Amino acid sequence: MEKRAAILAAAKALFIRNAFAGTSMDAIAAEAKVSKLTVYSHFGDKDNLFREVIRSRIEDLLPEDIYRFDPDVGIEQTLHAIAQAHMHIDCQAEHVGTFRAILSDCRQGNPRYGKLLWEEGPARMHRLMENLLQQAVDHGALDIPVVKTASVQFFSLIKGDMLLRRLFGCDECPETAAAEIAEMARTGVNTFLRAYAPR
Repeated sequence: MEKRAAILAAAKALFIRNAFAGTSMDAIAAEAKVSKLTVYSHFGDKDNLFREVIRSRIEDLLPEDIYRFDPDVGIEQTLHAIAQAHMHIDCQAEHVGTFRAILSDCRQGNPRYGKLLWEEGPARMHRLMENLLQQAVDHGALDIPVVKTASVQFFSLIKGDMLLRRLFGCDECPETAAAEIAEMARTGVNTFLRAYAPR
């Protein structure tokens, strides 16, 4: 398990620094201080290793239980927690660097890496969010005609253009960014609830 964790950590650092196409299994093995055979025995190939890096990181930052509907907690508090978690993740320099690396690979004709990121990141997130929203609808906490559409709307409302601005290098000072993150998350959830709260 220690070797597996070391390989994941090494792969994450190198994927961010050199993008997927610029990262070799030899380099990952050297960074993790293990043999290349050990890397292959744990993960099979580079695609699987990349998928595991994404899955592990996202599960650490956004565990599935954050999307659990609890009638005793209330949907508003749950949505605020989800909004704050997502906003902080999308605006961290490390994650912006990952997105830039993937976009670079896609531009160079390697779209499968972007698809892997999409499947383990946003696609997983939307499945969990749709499940949460459906539970809230079933309990009468929300009134949503099309849950799939509402999930997309929720993340659009809470994120706005902040990630895009960071991808373009338009970064603000940390204090201003932190205040904007909190405000965007809060007003996004409030707007969502005004649209879908039972009447």
